Amino acid sequence: MRDPAPETRPVVLTVAGSDSGGGAGIQADLKTIEACGGFGTSAVTAITAQHTRGVESTHVVPVTEVTAQIDAVCEDVDVDVLKTGMLATEPIVERVAEHAADLDVPAVVDPVLVAASGDRLLDPGAETAYEDLLAAATLATPNADEAEVLTGVEVTDVERAVTAGQALLDTGVDAVLVKGGHVPGDVVRDVLVTPDGTETFTHPRVDTDATHGSGCTLASAIATRLARGDPLTEAVSAGTDLLERAVRYHHDVGKGPGTVHHLAALRERAARTPTREAVEEVVHEFVSADVGRVVPEVGMNVVGATPYAETPGETAAVEGRISRTPSGIAPNRGVRFGASSHVARLLLTAREHDPALRFAVNCRFDEGIEAAFTAIDAPVVEVDRREEPAPDEEGSTMGWVARRAFDRVSGTPAVVYDRGDVGKEAITRVLAPDAETAVSRVHTLADRAE
Repeated sequence: MRDPAPETRPVVLTVAGSDSGGGAGIQADLKTIEACGGFGTSAVTAITAQHTRGVESTHVVPVTEVTAQIDAVCEDVDVDVLKTGMLATEPIVERVAEHAADLDVPAVVDPVLVAASGDRLLDPGAETAYEDLLAAATLATPNADEAEVLTGVEVTDVERAVTAGQALLDTGVDAVLVKGGHVPGDVVRDVLVTPDGTETFTHPRVDTDATHGSGCTLASAIATRLARGDPLTEAVSAGTDLLERAVRYHHDVGKGPGTVHHLAALRERAARTPTREAVEEVVHEFVSADVGRVVPEVGMNVVGATPYAETPGETAAVEGRISRTPSGIAPNRGVRFGASSHVARLLLTAREHDPALRFAVNCRFDEGIEAAFTAIDAPVVEVDRREEPAPDEEGSTMGWVARRAFDRVSGTPAVVYDRGDVGKEAITRVLAPDAETAVSRVHTLADRAE
């Protein structure tokens, strides 16, 4: 018989409505809390019949039953953070405000007033009852529409978000995060307002309507980070980062736009081992076949991105690259995450245009290899590096190379090459959606090169 090995995690109590579609409400909260390393407990305030297209009906749970759920949880476990969502009616808001004041733990209040579909999720008479709840809260997370309902301030930009946040501070809440998802623009700006000042968290807007559950997910992520002991600013930064990935890699489910992927960050970490193993297999294939003909002077690297990769640290590559030796080619060291900078940035930028891309390999360029391009059954694009701008803040121009390549071709290029410039070796870069295709394309160049 084996000894047990129990695990202790911070406990988050979410008080919110149930979403039968699984994308928002209690369901979103519990998924996100678990993904962020917490243990989720819950009190259901309302049962909604909804899906990705809207809310069909709502049944409000009696306030006595909401209280009973909260009491049952708090009498048994030590709650580290309280998070609230849809509270439905004035009596429930008032009762939850009393619990928030008594619990003496951080409270994240997501003032859910209207669903993204436009459906009303709160009794209008309950809006005024939010003042007592906000007075007991550590953080409120209204979107632009909710901030306007609560303050009368129309949020159209960062300055107006600050004004609305400062108005909400007058209720006694410690801090306000005015979310920018509903404010038009190519960049989403979430504005954190505290008595000590403001901070804006910016992320490129993802071109999708699949944002069902985004507010619940963000508030739950922040609440869980607070439960783990993160300072407020760090918790908000981590939460907004998680939401950006959750929206980009959303679930294509239902007949509506879809729902955010609450576990996207967790899935990214889970994908690292198979991604690293795939890169190792590609390297083994190249070494076995001795593709030295296409290894450049600077060395070859093989980069593999997880399906959810957003940074070089989420790509696996050969540390020190692959070099030619008298007896063939060999990797200098092993494969690890974050080992590549330039090739990784090329791949990550290419994924902005085609998220299906997973692998990139840098190879030699010369006239013989150029002749082999005709055997590649996919677009081949030349980029003139004499036109490239100054390096970015990371010291790389690979983002520009990838963007330039996609601008010059319809579809996804399989090969992006340049003829070099002063002090820069001419390079061929192979892009592929999977390891097998990457191996095949590099073998084609090595076998067909004149």
